Order: sequence, then C-alpha cells, then structure tokens
Amino acid sequence: VKMAAAAAAVPATTTTDGKTFAFNADINQLMSLIINTFYSKKEVFLRELISNASDALDKIRFASLTDTSVLGEVKDLKIDLIADKAANTLTIRDTGIGMTKTDLVNNLGTIAKSGTKSFMEALQAGADISMIGQFGVGFYAAFLVADKVEVFSKNNEDEQYVWTSSAGGSFTVERDETDDLGRGTRIVLHLKADQGEFIDESKIEALVKTHSEFISYPINLRKTKEVEREVEEDEEDEDEDDEVKDVDKDKKTKKVKDVTHEWEVLNKQKPLWTRKPEEVTTDEYASFYKSLTNDWDSHAAVKHFSVEGQLEFSAILFAPARAPFDMFESGKKKRNNIKLYVRRVFIMDDSEELMPEYLSFVKGVVDSEDLPLNISRESLQQNKILRVIKKNLVRKSLEMFKELSEDAEAYKKFYETFSKNLKLGIHEDSTNRSKIADLLRYQTSKSGEDLVSLKEYVERMKEGQPGIYYISGESKAAVEDAPFLEQLKKKGYEVIYMTD
Repeated sequence: VKMAAAAAAVPATTTTDGKTFAFNADINQLMSLIINTFYSKKEVFLRELISNASDALDKIRFASLTDTSVLGEVKDLKIDLIADKAANTLTIRDTGIGMTKTDLVNNLGTIAKSGTKSFMEALQAGADISMIGQFGVGFYAAFLVADKVEVFSKNNEDEQYVWTSSAGGSFTVERDETDDLGRGTRIVLHLKADQGEFIDESKIEALVKTHSEFISYPINLRKTKEVEREVEEDEEDEDEDDEVKDVDKDKKTKKVKDVTHEWEVLNKQKPLWTRKPEEVTTDEYASFYKSLTNDWDSHAAVKHFSVEGQLEFSAILFAPARAPFDMFESGKKKRNNIKLYVRRVFIMDDSEELMPEYLSFVKGVVDSEDLPLNISRESLQQNKILRVIKKNLVRKSLEMFKELSEDAEAYKKFYETFSKNLKLGIHEDSTNRSKIADLLRYQTSKSGEDLVSLKEYVERMKEGQPGIYYISGESKAAVEDAPFLEQLKKKGYEVIYMTD
C-alpha cells in the first residue's frame, strides 16, 4: 500500500500502552464524512485499494532493478483477493514493498496528506466520493464498506506489524507474531452488515474488470468451487444381535459436496499501448484511463501512437475532462502525470524530464524500448533518448488538442478548464509557440458567448484594418463598456477581449 506524501508532520497522540494512536484531526473528520454520509458508489473502495497495491508493487519492482536481493523469497509480484463469507471479510493482499511500523503510524493516521483537507472541501461542495484517489487518501475509502479494518504489513527494513481501526478516532499498531507475509501488505476488511454484496465473487470479478483491468500485475481472485461426489452411506443393522450380514446386498450411497478453492486471474489483457490503435475500442480507452488515473469521469481526448526508427517507443496520452485539484499548487505536487515504462517494466511516474510544466495535466503512459532498465533519476536528466521522447510527447499532446478543437462544443469545455495552461505554454515553450497560439480562443466584441481563434479573427478582419485590436481587463463585463471600444465598433472593427 502506498500513501501520498505528507504535507506536514502532526505529533501522534499515544496512550500509555504505546500501541494506540489518535487520528490526525483532518483525517478523523474525513473518516467521519465517509462513514456518516450516504454514497451510492461504495464500490470505489476496491479500485483504490488495488491501485495502492499496484503502487507498492511498482516500488519493489523498481528497487529490484538495481538490487535483486530485495525480492528475497517473495519473487512473484501479484495482488490476491479473498472473500470469506463465513467470516464476512474481504482481503486484499499484495507482495509489494510493504510498510514499516513507522510507515503504518504516519501514513495511515497521524500525518495528514496534502489532499485531505482539499478532498473534504470538495466533498462538502458536492464532489463525488469516487474522486478520493486523486487526493491521495484512497485508503480511507475502505471505511465505506467496513466497520473494522486490519492492515498487516512487512517491509524488508522491519518486522511484521498489524494496524487496526474501527474508526472512532483511534487506531492501534502492534507486532504481528504470525510473520506469514514474507513481504507486502494484507488488508482485511470486516464488512458492515449491509455490505454483503462485496463478498460475492461474481461482484468482485465484475468490479475488477470494470475498474482495474489494466493494472500491470496479476489480480487473482480465490474462487470457491463445490464438487459433488458419491460416498458409501454408513448403515447399521436394525438388529444389533444379528451377526449375520447379507454380503450380496447392494451398498447404499449418498452425494456429498466438497468445497475447494482455485485462483483465477481477472486481468488478462496485455498492455493497451502495445496494441494497434485501430484494435482498441472507445470503451477500452475509457477503462484504461480510469484505471490509470483513478478518475471516475471519462477523458476528453486520447492520442495513441508509436515511434519507430532510431528510437522506438509507444505511448497513450489523455486530456482529462476536469482539472486536478492541485494543478497550480507549488510544493510537492507531481510535475507530470506520465508513467514511464521500459520494455513493459514500470520505472517511475514523476520524472520532470517527460513533460513541461504547462502540460502537467496530460495523463498517460510511455514505454521505451531503448532506455536501460536500471536508469536512475539523475541519469534521466542527462539522457538524450528521454529528450527525444519528451519532444514527441509535447508534439503529440498539441496534436491531440488540435484534433479536439474540431469539435467546437467539446473544445470549449476543454479550453475553459485548461486555457491557463496553454497561455503558460506561450511563455514557456518558444519552440511550439505558434502551434499553441493556434489553440488559443477568445471572446470578442462580435462573438457573443462563442470563442474565436486568432486565425478566425484574422480571416474576418475588415478590409483596410491596420492590425489586431484587443483590450485586457478583469472580466468581459469590465471591458465591454470601455470608451476606446466604442470608437472601434463604429469603424466596424472586431476587438478581442483578453480577460484572464
């Protein structure tokens, strides 16, 4: 399980037994919101916990590229799901990097993540619970369906510990003497009485196929099988004193059911970016985008391409339908949202060398055939291959926006959300300045509520008009009544409103 980076350390309140800790005030408030408010999309919890498990597997796989000994005896990287009807529990187990005792205390309760308060504000403003993963607090979605959660975890740097909470403002962290994990994390959800649907194997399978099909590690569901067989029926003589038995008499049989368990892999799709674009359906792109980003909404646009020649790589880029909550925040926010793979092996998802800041909202994957598997962050900064990949990702992103602009209504929604990014690009990216300028849109003195490109403005300039006229101000209302505007209107000139 991986939790987002902490915003600020908050001292843990510990009882005298040294095992019980108080939740941070913001986290406690968030859990109260989750537990006491009705949400129809409770199934979001499984997507979040699987996503966290995948992140933990990414971390140990990346560490193993330079030191294979970190895998120890647990070499299979996987996620297991176990539904136990008798115990009314659902278990999510991974063989990822695991957590130390300190990680359990800090990451699951005493240190508020940077997105905790932002997510609460978004919830109170009417946002959907399904957005929880985008704020780095997806773990707490477990309390949508469980009244008690146990997290058993083993990291190579520590012994095995168990984190336990039934909410109520506190949690415990204790040494787990079973030592049965080897490495990784096992989350046991003790489901609420009315959440029995989430121990139904067919329900779990459907949720994984809908939301987590493109996770790059096998997701195994333990399936219960009942096998019927015939056995001899024990028969006592009616007369116990009669020692004579009829050996020729037909023996009676009865049918009994044996319960067995089998593992079934639920996500058998090969990586989407390795397939040809014409073979991928719109629904598959939508599922992949949601799995990749934890976004419940579909994407606004997609660009799927491969580059061959001296360099070879494949990529899928997505323009989201809405902006991330921290798009213009400084500090610890991720510089980009592109996952870097090398020959299908995940390397990292926060390399500053893959995208310029103005395109940090673009999400996707890029898979290189040429980069070394054990490349470090430091060598990435000097890597010529990565510079070529970045150049192509920028060019294809701008192509994606250009294609989206052919649908005026869809582009208007996109532009309202990301226009500031494009205008930042005008300043940041001198190489692509003219391409970005083609993507800018403005309201004008003649456009009404429509948006107009600079190209359209120039095409309909009045004959003899000496140049492009514009006026800047805080809002459309603020510039519409400017005296300077009246003189130009009388001449029939159109004026661009620059109101950002």
